[in-house]
Amino acid sequence: MSTRGSRGPYAKTAARRRKILDAALAAYAEAGSRGVSVRDIAQRVGMTDAGVLHHFGSREALLTAVIEARDIAAQEVHTPETVLWRTEALVENAATPGLVKLFLDIAAAAADPDHPGHTFFTERYRGLREQIAALLLAGPPPGLRSAGPLSRCDADWGARVLLAATDGLQIQWLLEPSIDMAGDLGRLREVVLDALERERRTSGEGDGPDSGPQPSV
Repeated sequence: MSTRGSRGPYAKTAARRRKILDAALAAYAEAGSRGVSVRDIAQRVGMTDAGVLHHFGSREALLTAVIEARDIAAQEVHTPETVLWRTEALVENAATPGLVKLFLDIAAAAADPDHPGHTFFTERYRGLREQIAALLLAGPPPGLRSAGPLSRCDADWGARVLLAATDGLQIQWLLEPSIDMAGDLGRLREVVLDALERERRTSGEGDGPDSGPQPSV
């Protein structure tokens, strides 16, 4: 039995959602530090506010979808290795402060288990921690710096600290745009790697990837 007829409405809905998300991304990218309303987005796609929200269920769900779309677009350009070992990639955030502010606002609100973005952000941070920890375990690319093998708990600690610093620096940068986010994060990365190397040496690690105490830095 053909399903062509039943797929039509779903395809149109998906296309309309994509159009709304593209319009929202553009609106926030152009907004600077000011906010963007649902009406701003609706006007870009020739819809009513209610029509836009109908495709997502709520304003909070719409904004969470915008952040998810931003992440997907970024992943097409930057790999985790680029973000960790070449922190100048963060400079691109300076061109879209509206999206940075939206991310920070929604991430904070998503701490509420009832928020539509709670699951997305929980899984997002878990995935990023795992990716960064794996990169720390593998070590920097040749020529960047030398480092000994780390334990898993060391790498997990380093990933948490670097992620926390990234979000914290973005808040400070929104308040004071002269802050060099990429430079600061690059320096912190070196401090973290040095601390982990000292911990490894003083604790006598190296017998296994999961041995050794949690860094006390």
